[in-house]
Amino acid sequence: QVQLVESGGGLVQAGGSLRLSCSASGRTFSRDGMGWFRQAPGKDREFVAAIRWTAGITYYADSVKGRFTISRDNAKNTVYLQMNSLKPEDTAVYYCAVDIYKPGSTFDADRDTLYDYWGQGTQVTVSS
Repeated sequence: QVQLVESGGGLVQAGGSLRLSCSASGRTFSRDGMGWFRQAPGKDREFVAAIRWTAGITYYADSVKGRFTISRDNAKNTVYLQMNSLKPEDTAVYYCAVDIYKPGSTFDADRDTLYDYWGQGTQVTVSS
């Protein structure tokens, strides 16, 4: 059973930075995809960023391009989301998720319904 645990959320002023971590266990990741999503109160969950574990190919929502960076540490089985130049509209609960590789399938990074496992989320609050 795959388990994902997020950490690193908190309260930060606009323009500040945070680094979220997603520690994964229960699987040796290879062709899988790891994603970050977020959900603000009263809004739908939205895609933030994703990375293909072995290839290291990254994907970003337009709203975070140039400000957020996703990366992974193979040895630690951990995915990171470095968030810079934070804005009040970045306030949300941030979730990491894994899309387990399935032969013949493609990785649709922004389709949350295709992800198989989710963490419990970590709150990020950006004050103005």
